[in-house]
Amino acid sequence: MGKTLDGVYKNQSLIYKYILYVITIACIVFFFPRGGKFKYEFQKGKPWQYENLYAPFDFSIKKTAEEITEERNAIESDQVEYYSYDLIVATEAYQVFADKFPLVFSAEKFSNRSRRILEEVGKEFLDKVYTYGIVQNVDDHITKNSLYLLKDNEARLLQSDVLYRMGTLDDSISRMLIDKRLGSYDSDFKTLFFDVLQPNVSYDEELTRRELEEAISEISLTRGNVDEGKLIIARGEVVEAENLKILESLKAEYESELWTENNYYFILFGYTILVALVLMMLFLFLKKYRPEVFRNNVKVTFIFFNILLMVFITTLVVKYNEAYVFVVPLCIMPLILKTFFDARLGLFVHVLTVLILGFVVPNSFEYIFLQIIAGIVTILTVSELYKRANLFISVGQITLIYIIGYFAFHIIHEGNLDNVNWYTFGFFVLNGMLTLFAQPLIYIYEKMFGMVSDVSLLELSDTNSKLLKELSNKAPGTFHHSLQVANLAEASANEIGANAMLVRVGALYHDIGKMNNPTYFTENQVTSINPHDDLDPKESARIIINHVIEGIELARKYNLPDRVIDFIRTHHGTSFVYYFYKKQEELDQPFKESDFRYPGPIPFSKETAILMMADSVEAASKSLNNPTYQIIDQFVEKIISGQMNGNQFLNANITFKEIQMIKKVLKQKLTNIYHLRVEYPE
Repeated sequence: MGKTLDGVYKNQSLIYKYILYVITIACIVFFFPRGGKFKYEFQKGKPWQYENLYAPFDFSIKKTAEEITEERNAIESDQVEYYSYDLIVATEAYQVFADKFPLVFSAEKFSNRSRRILEEVGKEFLDKVYTYGIVQNVDDHITKNSLYLLKDNEARLLQSDVLYRMGTLDDSISRMLIDKRLGSYDSDFKTLFFDVLQPNVSYDEELTRRELEEAISEISLTRGNVDEGKLIIARGEVVEAENLKILESLKAEYESELWTENNYYFILFGYTILVALVLMMLFLFLKKYRPEVFRNNVKVTFIFFNILLMVFITTLVVKYNEAYVFVVPLCIMPLILKTFFDARLGLFVHVLTVLILGFVVPNSFEYIFLQIIAGIVTILTVSELYKRANLFISVGQITLIYIIGYFAFHIIHEGNLDNVNWYTFGFFVLNGMLTLFAQPLIYIYEKMFGMVSDVSLLELSDTNSKLLKELSNKAPGTFHHSLQVANLAEASANEIGANAMLVRVGALYHDIGKMNNPTYFTENQVTSINPHDDLDPKESARIIINHVIEGIELARKYNLPDRVIDFIRTHHGTSFVYYFYKKQEELDQPFKESDFRYPGPIPFSKETAILMMADSVEAASKSLNNPTYQIIDQFVEKIISGQMNGNQFLNANITFKEIQMIKKVLKQKLTNIYHLRVEYPE
């Protein structure tokens, strides 16, 4: 049981990768749309490259979205609106008329015969008005020549001008009285009808909407059928017009029928295999060409998280509206991966992600082509992301590539510039604007995964930062030494193609532990008094060695990234504190060799190895008296050869050739520091 647990513990990193692999596959397949893939690829304007295609089953020819929209618009424009007739208002009008007529036309002023005639005229006018009703003059719904009037649960199609408007009733009363030769009673009738006539016809929005929805729901989504066995397209025939619509209908029908309960698990299994193959290629690439990334579970998780994020966003957009698929800023992924890792890894992951998305997006060939080209442009153009102008220039180039590529595909498909969807170019511009979000996203990733980008390194390299300010105040000699080492290390890193920004930051912070006891280090001693003269060699060695441990503690206190702390931890490796070791030997007392050796670890990268060389050479160079070219040459060779003989570079992926190049740079820089000139003959 114990051996089993030990085996699990030793292989936990690998077990974690297996779990991450399985979870990522499951999530990606889950995001995929529920549909099979049509086994033929075709494009408008291109010849059919397969054998003659016959209809495998009966299916309907689907209408295009444009055709359906056109029919819908036609129905909406022809829609007849519904109005409701309120019988209660009309009944009340007759009652008010009966009550008010004796008051306006009183027996004292009018004869009985005149009153009887005027009352009949009034009722006749009421009958005429309320046969179809009155609408408010502010009602602006009546925009068509006809309408449906719902009266007594019966809808009648009428001309819209049969309805009376409140605003025109005065004119109607005047015309009626003139026709009856009763114009002298105009003001009396208007006074009478002022409170009698009320609008009783109103727009029935709910019924109109229901009728419109019912009419739209009856739109047929198909036009015609294709019988089983009918020739759809022959080999070499150009895919266009009617053939294209039939092929698209067959594709949609095929994919919808394929994803049935019987085939569900088979299709799911097929998707799983393909996604597993793609992600397996990523693991193999990391293991073979980026072993340091493969061993780091945080970095592997970071890469898989980015793949999942892009697949999730793209599938979400495709499900909402596939026309917006190019709005997704896919190029943000290689940009970020290049920032944290390198260009080759960024491009490789980008290509694999695009291959996965080829199962999801429409026109997969066009999509894959454009995204891969855009990814290559991203890798080739984006450099020194911490410079804001570089990001804007690169995003502009990426957007331009998208536009040119889409423009070329449209010409191939259509053969002309007709029907160009100009709004698609707007999508590409929006894509570019979203790509600018890379800067804040990098900051978020640094906090989430504890990683370091060049942007953060640039901030850390500022000598006005709080920690470096404190170092310059407490240990000015150490601060000056760190600046000199940073210059030497940066020049060496540039020479061999290492991360110059990282090694410079590491050099600036590598000796911060000396702040706790600055006077115990010779570069900070301003007088001839050396506190080590009163100490035992063991105690002196302990103080010197502890500056590494104390430096790590300070770095963690100030939240320096682990990649920077690595330089503090490794800049002395497992070397000796040689001066005090020799003093202890002279005392002829028993001692442990480990008391005079740094705890390590030894450098494990090119950058940490460069810092060890630059630090040792710069520190020891202070002891040179009257240096010459030959002395400096021998001095550098001796220091670095001693480190190599001490096996300090065994774990660093640095070659002999690169070490020779670094030696050359260090010799040249020291020559410049000491201002050596050619000796002219007297």
